[in-house]
Amino acid sequence: MSKILVIDDDQDICLLMNRFLTKNGYEVETAISGLLGLKKVKEFKPDLLLTDFKLGDIDGSEVLKKAKEMMPNLPVIVITGYSDIKVAINVMKMGAFDYVTKPLFPDEILLNIKKALKTETVNEDSSKVTKSKAKNKEANYIFGKSAIAKNLVKQVNLVAPTNFSVIIYGESGSGKEAIAKTIHKKSKRKDGPFVAMDCGAISNELAGSELFGHEKGSFTGAIQQKIGHFELANGGTLFLDEVANLSYEVQVSLLRVVQEQKVKRIGGNKEITLDVRILVASNEKLTEAISKGKFREDLYHRFNEFNVEVPALRERGNDVFEFADYFLKETNAELEKNVKGFSEEVRKHLLDYPWYGNLRELNNVIKRATLLTEGELIEAASLPFEIVNHEKMLFSEKKEETDKSSTPANTGSGHLKMAASEAEYQMILEALKKVNFNKSKAAALLDIDRKTLYNKMKRLKI
Repeated sequence: MSKILVIDDDQDICLLMNRFLTKNGYEVETAISGLLGLKKVKEFKPDLLLTDFKLGDIDGSEVLKKAKEMMPNLPVIVITGYSDIKVAINVMKMGAFDYVTKPLFPDEILLNIKKALKTETVNEDSSKVTKSKAKNKEANYIFGKSAIAKNLVKQVNLVAPTNFSVIIYGESGSGKEAIAKTIHKKSKRKDGPFVAMDCGAISNELAGSELFGHEKGSFTGAIQQKIGHFELANGGTLFLDEVANLSYEVQVSLLRVVQEQKVKRIGGNKEITLDVRILVASNEKLTEAISKGKFREDLYHRFNEFNVEVPALRERGNDVFEFADYFLKETNAELEKNVKGFSEEVRKHLLDYPWYGNLRELNNVIKRATLLTEGELIEAASLPFEIVNHEKMLFSEKKEETDKSSTPANTGSGHLKMAASEAEYQMILEALKKVNFNKSKAAALLDIDRKTLYNKMKRLKI
């Protein structure tokens, strides 16, 4: 029976999640604060951690960081408000398995939990590291048909057959690992292993061990021999995601291994000869990281034999529909549903929204919308609030620009009514966001009754 720890400062949520997950066959512990939750991570040793981001004492990113230090392979799912999508992106960079957005849907949470618990992790016991973990799955990156997508295809096809080290730049969630897998699949190493390491998800203390391996007894806690990622990738490709997050000390050791193509496990004496192609990824330019003193220039030049820019989803125009159709097909298979496609209104929202979390955000939105859809087409009602209301939420910026160009001649009563409605819209929206879209709490915050709030939301099309 898998063990799940739930951390949320709302006792009712803890109680409901406990009942729901226990009913679904899990052993559950709950904690109503981040610090208490971290104590239970140590004592309960869960197989999965589900934590709210906004806690009373410390935030979810701190919980994630400390929990990963105690249990590096622990999958963590973070609960955020949809307005906190940038927060969600950051926790993914820090090593969260996934995030779910409020309002919470039991089926969605259960789906994410099952997927997280199925994910294989490299165990401390090297005897449990099997070849299947290192093998590459078929790359399924959908490039799209836009001019920027065609240029990306051209770059990938050009560099893939070589043995060049490649830096892959792109925003979080844009598909950098999928591009790396595609390069590997199109290379002469395609039958060798593809091994990925998220450098942002591993503490500095453990990064060296993960990369180079260690011998039993080489440091406190090294109870068994461990094979590092370089050894696992021998004869194939090693992908280092968010490489700029590695500490300066680890970068020094990494440079030596890259230069000599030999590695020693920590605490060991034997040198292991390597034949590994290295692909690295970063969401910031490594030249900027060098100027900040975060990244070694000599290591940068070792990696920078070629670089690839993965465009943000918002730059790719109609390609968003290529990805949406692909994610819908995958989700239909996963949920055993048969949703045919998207309404015209939804297609417009998909095209207009800026997708701060790129493909990862789009994938999560499609999964949730498919889960909520009962008919043949996904309708706007199944999309998150902020995607449907994105244009209205930009009103304040547009209004400021309009005010600058306005003259007294065009400030009539019609404009005054519009300004009043928009001000009311913004006040209601801000109140809803503050209470994670709980309408009763929002009504209390606005000092109106719930029925009045519903009427106003209906009139303002919130």
